[in-house]
Amino acid sequence: MTDRLGQEPRLNRMMKPLFLPLAAALVLLGGQPPIWAEDAAPEAAAPADGATSSTKNANAEFDMSVEVGGAPMYASKTILENAATSKDHTRFVADAETSGLAGTLAETGPFTVFAPVNRAFLNLTKATADALLKPENAAALKAVVAYHVLAGKFSVADFVAAIRKGEGKATFRTLEGEDLTIVQDGRRLQIIDARGDRAIVTISDVNQKNGVIHVIDTVLLPKS
Repeated sequence: MTDRLGQEPRLNRMMKPLFLPLAAALVLLGGQPPIWAEDAAPEAAAPADGATSSTKNANAEFDMSVEVGGAPMYASKTILENAATSKDHTRFVADAETSGLAGTLAETGPFTVFAPVNRAFLNLTKATADALLKPENAAALKAVVAYHVLAGKFSVADFVAAIRKGEGKATFRTLEGEDLTIVQDGRRLQIIDARGDRAIVTISDVNQKNGVIHVIDTVLLPKS
């Protein structure tokens, strides 16, 4: 019942909470609940079809950190699992597998990987590129791949902090055994290898289950 203004009388509103338990008891005993009890306690709506898949999709989007090489990168996957889906890193992944470092990059880590894109290998001299593909130079290939990997997880913020502490530059020891020098050029990070060549970080902080990837535009080469 409503008053002349179309509003429910105050007394009814006050009494509903008191009679709701009574209405429930009537239902259990086979009676019918009052109309106001049905209005006050509407039946819960059933979940919409696809609610479960929607939740899964939302979780997947939350897991995805960024897209690299046309593929989503998932923080729940390892460095190698993610890199293998990037169309820009087929050469780096192939070299990691050939050199035997694929197993390392699938371990717990954590690792920081500077991952050169495919076109970066086109900038190598023909002699160097050809030499790395020869079976007898497997040790050299392994050294090159390992030179792109740091033990530990280092974000751009970590590098910047180290650069400031080092008054303009910071050095990090790679799995290969030689150092990389990192400097800041405006808003960009540059990675300097043992030969003085520089790589620019083009995509940073791609988080992985076992570390982080920073995409670079140049292949890093150790001195040895």
